[in-house]
Amino acid sequence: MRSLILAIFLICVYSTGIAQSYTTVKTTSSQALSSYNAGNDEAARGQAAIAQGYFEMALKADPKFIDGKLALADNYAELRDFFKAEKHFEEAIAMDSTYKPVAFYFLAKIEWELDKYVECAGHAASYLRSQPKNAKNKLGAQRLLSSAQFASNAVGHPVPFDPKPVSDSINTRWMEYFPSLTADNDLLIFTRRDEDQDENFYQGERINGVWQKAHPLLGVNTERNEGASSVSPDGSWMAFTACNREGDGSQGSCDLYWSQLKSTGWTKPVPFSSTINSESWESQPTIGADNRTLIFIRDTISGIGNHSDIYQSVRLPNGKWSTPEILGPQINTPGKEDCPFLHPDGQTLYFTSDSLPGMGDADLFFSRKQADGTWGKAQNLGYPINTKGREAGLVVSLDGRTAYFSSDRPNGRGGLDLYTFELPEFARPQKVTYAKAKVTNGATGYPIVAKVEFTDVNTGKVFVSASTKSDGTFLVCLPAGKEYALNVNKDKFLFFSDNFNLVDTATFEKPFLLDIELMPIAADALVKEGKPIVLRNVFFETGSAELRQQSMTELDRLVRLLTENPELKFQINGHTDNVGDDGFNQKLSEARAKSVHDYLLSKSISPERLRYKGFGESTPLKPNDTPEGRARNRRTEFVVW
Repeated sequence: MRSLILAIFLICVYSTGIAQSYTTVKTTSSQALSSYNAGNDEAARGQAAIAQGYFEMALKADPKFIDGKLALADNYAELRDFFKAEKHFEEAIAMDSTYKPVAFYFLAKIEWELDKYVECAGHAASYLRSQPKNAKNKLGAQRLLSSAQFASNAVGHPVPFDPKPVSDSINTRWMEYFPSLTADNDLLIFTRRDEDQDENFYQGERINGVWQKAHPLLGVNTERNEGASSVSPDGSWMAFTACNREGDGSQGSCDLYWSQLKSTGWTKPVPFSSTINSESWESQPTIGADNRTLIFIRDTISGIGNHSDIYQSVRLPNGKWSTPEILGPQINTPGKEDCPFLHPDGQTLYFTSDSLPGMGDADLFFSRKQADGTWGKAQNLGYPINTKGREAGLVVSLDGRTAYFSSDRPNGRGGLDLYTFELPEFARPQKVTYAKAKVTNGATGYPIVAKVEFTDVNTGKVFVSASTKSDGTFLVCLPAGKEYALNVNKDKFLFFSDNFNLVDTATFEKPFLLDIELMPIAADALVKEGKPIVLRNVFFETGSAELRQQSMTELDRLVRLLTENPELKFQINGHTDNVGDDGFNQKLSEARAKSVHDYLLSKSISPERLRYKGFGESTPLKPNDTPEGRARNRRTEFVVW
């Protein structure tokens, strides 16, 4: 019993000693309290240097004054003397860790500034264990904890990063930022801010691998600010941000506008409809390679203040844009997401976030589209690409390796400049190539404006639909993983078709460069020319004349051509490679030509307008010594007779 009483007595004495080991604003001396209050008054007026003297006087009068110790620590943080701030926060917590648990949060923020990521994470976790009521501080501590854990690992495992200035032909003593590239990497459009703070677009062309001197983008620039552009992969149109454009159909302070490149230059900018633009702030668009996807930023107001999210709209078959939908929680946070860039692969989105675990103020991230169409978990590009500062405005070229961004790095030409670096392997997009072609009149050789359509062979869905420019050219990005059917057509002309099988891979270094001739529908000329039109997207089962379902899109185009031009008469020709018996190949080619012939008859095409013939392996287009050559030789054609 005596032992129990003695133990209780010692506990009480120890507790009393703890309670008396420091003083508070309620128990400190009047001299210490007076200096403390004076320090708070100066701090409230922004006079941190003067406040420091008062807080030191308070602690000199009462060294155990815990509120004075916390105030001095916070004041050192305001003066950015982080080592002293850390020391005094630690001393205050040692006095009593439960007195003001928010001190753990403030200490964690100091240790973040000192790159003490392990200690930062530990103290942020301690604050969260106190079950804080302040929602803003709680959210800040949660972000700090996750970022400190990430940063500790990232600094220990840096990614390769060796940025180089783009070119002195692009960078100047002014500020250059928000780069945008065409798919062939030969046109760069960016924003430049001059000494008068006027933002305008400039463009630079790369000729033989060398950037030429950038010049203003005529037709789009105005006396007001333009910024954050995205040029379509083929360079035929652009979307961008413009602010304070009352009277021209704008909806809010900043809206999205678009302009087209014609033979005479860029057209007068037009705001997107109210489906896209709203009373909120819309900015920083990025155009998908399909020319039908538009991703952009919209600023909104939440319960914890202003923030920005990433939205997406899709161009509908009628040409209108769908109601924008916010991207999922794997990308958007309660904080600010900015500067989205959708790579031409259509599957990889790069963006900036200030709330996902990262290295500093705002980091660069990427997300990949999943099989169900949702976006996957955002991944940080790593250190030292991301730093304590704000990283933003990343774009990645079609080759998937070369990245461009703006930075005010030391030894630049002035303010923000454009830099390029090789993207780490883990952050690279899906392989992409492109088809670049010029379409001409087969009879005259002159360029023509024709409709271009790439279709997913397996699904029959249109991947991209466009028209050639006035010079007859087009450029379309083709991500790997699919087989594409190309159809080029124009009224009163025979169509052209081709096939691009990229199921296994694609490479930027080997684009498809085509010269396409469309023959005008003039029966005499066509008969005289006798040039066959290859139906590259007519497919048969192996070793059989049975048409595959993927052939129907191409065959139905042939039906429409015959229906709309009743004067035309076609001979369907079948060809094989040289694999197998000559006699078998001859019979197979005839059977396949007849299958197409019979399909056309089934669609009410008059038999008097059709005939068919098999040529076996007798007329190859390419040598039969490679798989690619044999694939080109296995073909179905039609000839006008």
